[in-house]
Amino acid sequence: MLDKVVIANRGEIALRILRACHELGIKTVMVYSSVDRDLLPVRLSDEAICIGPAPSPLSYLNIPAIISAAEITDAVAIHPGYGFLAENADFAERVEQSGFIFIGPKAETIRLMGNKVSAIKAMKEAGVPCVPGSDGPLGDDDKKNLQIARDIGYPVIIKAAGGGGGRGMRVVHSEAALLNAISLTRTEANTAFSNSMVYMEKYLERPRHIEIQVLADGQGNAIHLGERDCSMQRRHQKVLEEAPAPGITDKQRKKIGKRCVDACIRIGYRGAGTFEFLFQDGEFYFIEMNTRIQVEHPVTEMITGIDIVKEQLKIANGEKLSITQDDVKICGHAIECRINAEDPKTFMPCPGKITWYHPPRWSWGSH
Repeated sequence: MLDKVVIANRGEIALRILRACHELGIKTVMVYSSVDRDLLPVRLSDEAICIGPAPSPLSYLNIPAIISAAEITDAVAIHPGYGFLAENADFAERVEQSGFIFIGPKAETIRLMGNKVSAIKAMKEAGVPCVPGSDGPLGDDDKKNLQIARDIGYPVIIKAAGGGGGRGMRVVHSEAALLNAISLTRTEANTAFSNSMVYMEKYLERPRHIEIQVLADGQGNAIHLGERDCSMQRRHQKVLEEAPAPGITDKQRKKIGKRCVDACIRIGYRGAGTFEFLFQDGEFYFIEMNTRIQVEHPVTEMITGIDIVKEQLKIANGEKLSITQDDVKICGHAIECRINAEDPKTFMPCPGKITWYHPPRWSWGSH
């Protein structure tokens, strides 16, 4: 098993990785910003290295500092958690080039799935159903773009190829608004993601948002762990995660799950990942893949009994999947909620005054 792992994150996910490492007998190194020196993961880890001041570009996004922390502590691998550098292909590449194991997919896989245009192309080739669309980035030919929209049928949605988190999207209901919408989305995409590439898809007006959790070892083996429903959203941010998804039949689960598994094998996927779909009228339509552990992974763990983070660590160690699809049994129901501190009238961020605090108890044996 891996001897020592650097945890390049903070908060809940850092604590989650720390627990998995502890239970597998792996030593841990927490990197932290100066303001986080007293956080629980830092205090519980075997070693801790300060990598910079509070601003994340100077600490948790500081690639040289994180790699240096691995070097001076004799670690063998780096776990990025979620957020920060988790889906940064350049970071994954630098980690591997520096002689360490990146606990996640290969850099080329992150690049492939991080660009929504190339991801959709790859999924279509793998037989995964996709939303009808432009089959590639939109060019500068206005007449061609208008024709693409006519062929798809209104309403359509313009999306940034490098987008995420609900940003870089614009719904268009009529031909008169199309060209301006493309122009505005390109400008926003370039500003937010340094990538002005956009594409077009059919806008589904009443879909549910369903995601499929997968594990693959990069050695020709992959499984899915069922689905989660994250349809309840506000401002394109998930508010509630539910597993299994209500109304999804075993037949539907097996069919779409197998397609995701086949796609993982086809692209040589390694580690944990999530396929995200829109689901309408009994059909699944691929929209993107997250090449990392997700915030909502615990609801899948609770209904399957499979520790996804431990599986990440074992896969990174070069082990083949120890679980087959037949071993995956869904039992019970789990819900995870995002709690937003907001003004109840304006819904603007407003944490208010904390008058009482009860910290949760921590136990290495708790799940």
